[in-house]
Amino acid sequence: MSWYLEALKKYAVFSGRSRRMEYWFFVLFNLIVAFVLALIDMLIGTFSAVQNIGLLSGIYSLAVLIPTLAVTVRRLHDIDRSGWWILINLIPLIGSIVLLVFSLLPGTPGSNRFGPDPKGATGEARVV
Repeated sequence: MSWYLEALKKYAVFSGRSRRMEYWFFVLFNLIVAFVLALIDMLIGTFSAVQNIGLLSGIYSLAVLIPTLAVTVRRLHDIDRSGWWILINLIPLIGSIVLLVFSLLPGTPGSNRFGPDPKGATGEARVV
C-alpha cells in the first residue's frame, strides 16, 4: 500500500524515475480497487453493460488517470527511455506488448539522464 500512496503523492510528477516495485504495486492496487468497485457497481445497479463501466469505477478511473500516466512515464525514465514511449500504447496489441516488456525491464543502474537511481545505487562497485 505504501508504494501506491507514494505514486499518488507524486500525482502529476512526470520527471524522475520509478522502480519496478512502485510501478507494479500501483498497477496491482489499481486492479484490485477497480474490481471491487465494479462489483459494488453491479450490486447497487450503477453498472452499465452497454458501456462496460459503472459509476464508481468510472469516477475512480478518472481520478487515477493522471497518476497512472505519471508513474508509467517515470517507469520509462527508469529504463532510460523517453516518456513519449507511452504513446506506443496507441498501436493496437503490439504497443501494449512493447510497453509491458518495457515495464518489466530492470532500471538502468546509477544515474541516467532522467535522474538518480531510485534504488539509491550509484552503479559503481563498492569496496568494503
